[in-house]
Amino acid sequence: IAEVRRDRDSAREALKRAVGERDDLAAQLGLVSSIAELNPTPPKWLTPKRKPSSHHATVTTILSDSHFDEVVNPDEIGGVNAYDRDIASLRLRRYFDQLCVISRDYMSGVTIDGIVAMLGGDLLSGDIHEELKESNEDTTLGSVLYWSELLSAGIGQLADEFGKVHVPVVVGNHGRRTRKPRMKGRARDNFDWLIGQLVAREFRNDDRVTFDIPDAAHIHFDIYDTTYRLEHGDSAKGGGGWIGATGPVMRRHQKISTATAAMDQPFDHLVVGHWHTQVWGAGFTINGSSKGMDEFAAILGLGYEVPQQAMWLTTPEHGIT
Repeated sequence: IAEVRRDRDSAREALKRAVGERDDLAAQLGLVSSIAELNPTPPKWLTPKRKPSSHHATVTTILSDSHFDEVVNPDEIGGVNAYDRDIASLRLRRYFDQLCVISRDYMSGVTIDGIVAMLGGDLLSGDIHEELKESNEDTTLGSVLYWSELLSAGIGQLADEFGKVHVPVVVGNHGRRTRKPRMKGRARDNFDWLIGQLVAREFRNDDRVTFDIPDAAHIHFDIYDTTYRLEHGDSAKGGGGWIGATGPVMRRHQKISTATAAMDQPFDHLVVGHWHTQVWGAGFTINGSSKGMDEFAAILGLGYEVPQQAMWLTTPEHGIT
């Protein structure tokens, strides 16, 4: 009798589970049947018709940290990059080409009023270190002559494409003529300043191109209602650890924002180079490097980054875009 009762109870449990599974399957079948019977009619969304462009913009870019005539040996950095005068010339040509191509073929809906092409320093590798003096492809004066001619060609290309070109120029730390950085005469004793002057001389009779080459290490200029501050970026100290360039530049931004506001010379956006790392920050832009990875970065374990330079639009309505 006990055995029969156990079998009965087991049968009841099995029946209960079976009934539950049946009810679940019935509910699923009902849902599937309901979905199958649906006849959805999604609305048709049409792309708004484009109106004739009434918005204006200025192409904005910075060329910095090209370290022209430095030689990067691929055998010393695992083959991830190489750099010499020939490669640098090709990259510089591509930079000017792509400014024109991207603006012409990839940006629509705006009328381009012109281009502001900043020169942000460290154009030359220089000879501030003995190893650079020994390994560079040319003397510093030879480099100045060669690269001022190529920069003139590129800016002439921009003038032909955009009609109006403005070139603000600041100096970097590699173009200095002294072993240690100096505060007095910082700009006029720097080969970046000399290159800017030589290129400006090429366009002294061309109304399409204007230059601003200050004796200061920084420069303020306006594009519509946006005030930019351009400096090389070596005055931002620190940069160790995971935060990289962002921390020092943020601190530098805060420091000079307070100082310039007190002098009634505020700015909206800080643009720097120096760090060889492309960063788009809140209130600042850090430019990359057209040289790319080198022995210094490889030995110190710094992050890899492809050779690149920054480009964006500045508009009256939205500023940096």
